[in-house]
Amino acid sequence: MSEVTITVRGEHETRIAPERATIQVSVRADGPDRVVVVDRVMRLTEPVRDSITSRADAGAVVDWTSKRLSVRAERPWNTEGKRLAPVYYASIDLTATFTDASDLSEWVSEVSLSDGVELGWVDWHLTPATRTESERIVAAEAVSVAVMRAEAYAGALGLAEVTPREIADVGLMSSGQPSPGAPMMMKAARGAAFAAEAPAMEYEPEDIVISATVEARFLAR
Repeated sequence: MSEVTITVRGEHETRIAPERATIQVSVRADGPDRVVVVDRVMRLTEPVRDSITSRADAGAVVDWTSKRLSVRAERPWNTEGKRLAPVYYASIDLTATFTDASDLSEWVSEVSLSDGVELGWVDWHLTPATRTESERIVAAEAVSVAVMRAEAYAGALGLAEVTPREIADVGLMSSGQPSPGAPMMMKAARGAAFAAEAPAMEYEPEDIVISATVEARFLAR
């Protein structure tokens, strides 16, 4: 047996505690008079926005947004099937990214008591720097697993030399076998996209799982 092509898969994952929490909050008002409804939602939003900016000044909030006012009108039907006078609905959505779960919980306890406030989703995530570095490490470990598997297969066949021919993200491996003289193709393995979709009102998040899976082809001699 002179040489054998070995195709393997390598996986690795790590778990990291979230570093950031982004929460979405909506402030809403409704009523029969458009001007009154708009004025009310603006007044209800002001203290919520102030509470976010004050925490941003203190460093507890690293980023926040406030979407512009949205207003719509609906004409409901009564029990007799007749259209009634318009009802106006106004809303303003805000998001805030907190650096600590306890600060988030404290803020939620505060704003949840305000009129017109509706708490939405919470997205737990990592800083870009931590995410990038973690994905790099996980990807490298996944490749290491693939190499170890290829070496184990080659050893079982009595072959000592293992040369990488192709490494790719799952599903990107070429279908054909590479020729002996083909150049080595290397693709950086990316960590699988991780979701931090925590349920609304969930302020004690689980660790974020970052994983990577690669497919690799080796020539063993």
